Amino acid sequence: MLNHIVIMGRLTRDPELRYTQAQVPVASFTVAVDRDFGGRDGGEKQTDFIDCSAWRQTGEFVSKYFRKGSMIVVSGRLQSRKWQDRDGNNRTSWEVSADNVYFGESRRRDEDSRDSYGGNSYSANNYGGNSYDNSRPAPAPAQANPFTDLGDDDGELPF
Repeated sequence: MLNHIVIMGRLTRDPELRYTQAQVPVASFTVAVDRDFGGRDGGEKQTDFIDCSAWRQTGEFVSKYFRKGSMIVVSGRLQSRKWQDRDGNNRTSWEVSADNVYFGESRRRDEDSRDSYGGNSYSANNYGGNSYDNSRPAPAPAQANPFTDLGDDDGELPF
């Protein structure tokens, strides 16, 4: 059986970090995900609001580095939870349990929109692991073109 889901969207509010009785951290957050198509008449795009939870180091990472409006990519599994409301009615809630979380865009967008890298994704699935570090300088642009023009004569090409 396979239960794997990947979503990309923006956080609707700051993540909420809580701890279980056993002091295990868990972050809860909601991701607003636009659908790829508009309404039936080609009108406005529709948005789904998907509840997510991230446990342990992943939850701490989300709580530390993501805020309301941040673009986030969540990879995990879809889970259902059955519960009863105050009136005794049976309810079912669905949420994504995050295994990995990634930045959906560069933090530089917030600092200076002219220097934005666009929609590049930087891996941040391990707390303190492969996260993007804005403090490192950008690589210097190449000074000379390493490729030379071959010209119209292709007699020297091996094919």
